[in-house]
Amino acid sequence: MQRNIKSLIGYSIGATDGEIGKVEEFYFDDKSWVIRYLVVKTGSWLLGRKVLISPQAVQKIDWNKKDLPVNLTREKVQNSPDIDSDKPVCRQQEIELYGHYAWQRYGGSGFFAGGSTPFLNSPIIVDEKVVRESDSNDDRKDDDIHLRSNNTVISYHLHATDGEIGHVNDFIIDAETWQIVSVVIDTHNFIGGEKVLIPVEKIKELLWLESKVIVDMDIVSIKNSAPVHEAAYNNSASANLASEKS
Repeated sequence: MQRNIKSLIGYSIGATDGEIGKVEEFYFDDKSWVIRYLVVKTGSWLLGRKVLISPQAVQKIDWNKKDLPVNLTREKVQNSPDIDSDKPVCRQQEIELYGHYAWQRYGGSGFFAGGSTPFLNSPIIVDEKVVRESDSNDDRKDDDIHLRSNNTVISYHLHATDGEIGHVNDFIIDAETWQIVSVVIDTHNFIGGEKVLIPVEKIKELLWLESKVIVDMDIVSIKNSAPVHEAAYNNSASANLASEKS
């Protein structure tokens, strides 16, 4: 089952003893293309504090009620390490976070039931573009930066092997493994504003300083990519976000 990330924004995160908050954005690894954290904005009970929840904690999703239940208590979340999602998350903070929740650390075998998705045991930087713009003295050129916010990458310009053609509009994920399988590209003025799907396997790299996505495809190939059907794209309750070739 596939879903677009935009349709999941605003879903309720329900603990075993009450609501925690609403999904605000997602952090994904730009090497493995797996969602690593849900950024949840808590309600008044935690003064609107943002917390990071691993997909490991998510139980069976109720698509009709737009509810993402997790196997955590509100007390567990309340007592979690205080990590500011707008600032860098270092290795030590990650160790504390995973230790607090007893989550499995990212490793070669992955942690999703029935899956074998690889993860990276590398230091994490959260939303590094925001961090760098806010601190001119911050220099992390030697860091292994892989964690990206979907909110930041949306609007990145897509660069084919022979020129620019559109920008990132959304992401398609496998709702069972939390793997990003495709990127939705809005081609705006290039081919009549049609949205097309680019498999993540075709993406060579993300250049956050230049706000670019570099793909190993030429413009003609992108024009011939699978278009996103608007009805499925906009329907978060659909069983499958499908796309077909014209």
